[in-house]
Amino acid sequence: VLTSAGAGAVPTFETLPASDTGLTSQQVFTSSGTWNKPSGITLVKVYVTGGGGGGGFSGATNYYSGGGGGGGGTAIEIIDVSSVSSATVTIGVGGTAGNTNTYVSAGGTSSFASYCSATGGGGGNYGGSIGSEATGGIGSNGQINLKGNAAKGGSEGDYSDTSPTGGASFWGGAGSGDHSANGQPGVNGGGGGAGQNRNSGSTGKSGGAGGAGIVVVEEYK
Repeated sequence: VLTSAGAGAVPTFETLPASDTGLTSQQVFTSSGTWNKPSGITLVKVYVTGGGGGGGFSGATNYYSGGGGGGGGTAIEIIDVSSVSSATVTIGVGGTAGNTNTYVSAGGTSSFASYCSATGGGGGNYGGSIGSEATGGIGSNGQINLKGNAAKGGSEGDYSDTSPTGGASFWGGAGSGDHSANGQPGVNGGGGGAGQNRNSGSTGKSGGAGGAGIVVVEEYK
């Protein structure tokens, strides 16, 4: 901190004690658990992101494309934790990828106790279901509530659709796809899984799973 030494004197810098330095630590949750308040913490800023939706299966018909999964929503909130010692953290699972044996699913909801939460992204549609995009999740009860990106819907007979990507969350992390391999999964942090486009002569391909949600807790004195 810059401190005045009086008129005509050169200001001096004063080092504040650790108890006055603001942000001191953070905890990152990629699976459900309990946040325990460190000693001296009075405020937290939490980022709560839901799971990404799973990507859709291309189907067995030439040129069908499965849709990508939507990105998880995010809630951001500053909370006075002076009288709070712990809080339950729930992490939304990533949505299941679609394949020949499994239906695609949406991402799960993440939350920080009852303070704020965020829903997961929608699951991608099956190849041949034209134009139905998977919507992104949405934050709730935060001071800032963000919607995850939607993902492109599946198509029929569109070989040019080489990358039916998933939707990104606040943290990014969308999976991508191509003609010759299964769709990439979304990254943990709520990225949507890629859908998959089947090209002529290949077998049907699976979509990518959605990334699990995340909760980041910044801790302030």
